[in-house]
Amino acid sequence: MPATDYQGTSVPFGSLGRTILSLRREQVHSMEGSSESGSAQEQRLEAFQRMVTENFNQLASCNPDELLSLSWIRRLLDAFLACQEEFRLILMNHRFQFAKPPLDRQTAEFFERSVKALDLCNAIRDGIEQVRQWRKQLEIVLSALDARHRTLGEGQFRRARKALSDLAVGMLEEKESGSFLAQRNRSFGRNSTKERTVGHFRSLSWSVSRSWSAARQLQAIGNNLNPPRSNDILATGGLSVLVYTMNTILLFVMWALVAAIPCQDRGIQIHFSVPRHFSWASSVLPLHEKIMEEAKKRDRKNSCGLLKEIHQIEKCARQITELADSVHFPLPEAKQKEVRQGVDDLAHVCETLRDGLDPFERQIRDVFHRIVNSRTEGLDCLGRPHSSE
Repeated sequence: MPATDYQGTSVPFGSLGRTILSLRREQVHSMEGSSESGSAQEQRLEAFQRMVTENFNQLASCNPDELLSLSWIRRLLDAFLACQEEFRLILMNHRFQFAKPPLDRQTAEFFERSVKALDLCNAIRDGIEQVRQWRKQLEIVLSALDARHRTLGEGQFRRARKALSDLAVGMLEEKESGSFLAQRNRSFGRNSTKERTVGHFRSLSWSVSRSWSAARQLQAIGNNLNPPRSNDILATGGLSVLVYTMNTILLFVMWALVAAIPCQDRGIQIHFSVPRHFSWASSVLPLHEKIMEEAKKRDRKNSCGLLKEIHQIEKCARQITELADSVHFPLPEAKQKEVRQGVDDLAHVCETLRDGLDPFERQIRDVFHRIVNSRTEGLDCLGRPHSSE
């Protein structure tokens, strides 16, 4: 179901920076009075906006060295899951309003976008597995160059070179084609009886085909994603703002994952525009700009992923390869010191990946299941079938 284009202008905002919901209160008060339920709804929606703002402010205020690290990506997913859960609760509490126009259409479009996010979760999981394979090559290098129990000789360096060569080939293939990921055939909960009852989504093919494109999935999520019109905000009691916010957060989080993790056709050049009168725009927009700036750096342009640890893999592998190509035996003390430092740096990267990849994959799995469950519940509220046929 293609997203319907919104026509008209968005709500005007004065120089005092009034929020959408406070504007609604001013405009609707004379028509509806000040009922307790209406006040409670406004407070819940404003609390949601504050939660989004606070979560993304924390993400935006991180140390520059933390941006796009495994730990930062996991915090991003925590923020998304918190937003997703609060969105689900609000939808359940106001199901009758969500079942009426124009919210029914807007919400159905959000769930259609979420199907694209499920595809991306599967692709990201395959990307995580690819990084695991690279880590195994690095661990061979560490084992070969471990000088704690023996003197380093030609045999150890020959073994390290072979592992580094295999790593370089694997990363180059990923940069050029992503063919390894294109032939994988895995998904979350594929054998789960419970999830089979959800139905097969049109976009969720349970495999990553050769023609599949992460860039196209992101573009599909972002298509016709426009702020709600003022009459829609008034007609929905501000709930259309909630749906727009969730749409935008979904797009941003999936885009950041694709930017960070290897996956097929990673193109990250998407249209991302958020009106600055949203309180959370002041953190989400700078984050988008920072990630784009990172992608433009000379040493990151051709990377297969902007994840900080991938960059560290590339740097350490390059450093140790140069050392291995320049050594003469027996190793002088100065060269042994360089090798030890390079091995220590490599060991740190391996440890970070060993500790971080499994929890990260579990989070991706959790995001997948939460989206499926929320979509199922939401479509029940709208009185629509679960399949995206």
